[in-house]
Amino acid sequence: MLKGREDKNRLLIDEVVLPPLSTRGTSFSSFPLHMLPIDFSIIGTAHSHPSGFLKPSIQDLNEFYGKIMVITSYPYNSEKELAIFARDGTHVNYEKLE
Repeated sequence: MLKGREDKNRLLIDEVVLPPLSTRGTSFSSFPLHMLPIDFSIIGTAHSHPSGFLKPSIQDLNEFYGKIMVITSYPYNSEKELAIFARDGTHVNYEKLE
């Protein structure tokens, strides 16, 4: 889960939180939505695609939570293996703040 806040026309992410009772395997990860705390600072989720495919799947879009989804892909070496998407699957630009 990605925690942060809205500031004008941008979202600022300042914390990553592992959801309670999350599970993972070689080709999936999930968490029970009903176990999430009521926390309005959660603005999205992040997960990886080990296949290297940097696009959200239909399942990703159907289980979208928050305002953004971050997907990382193998080999996880640089920002080239990172993409951010809105709820409708459109690509969202980002900038790293120092």
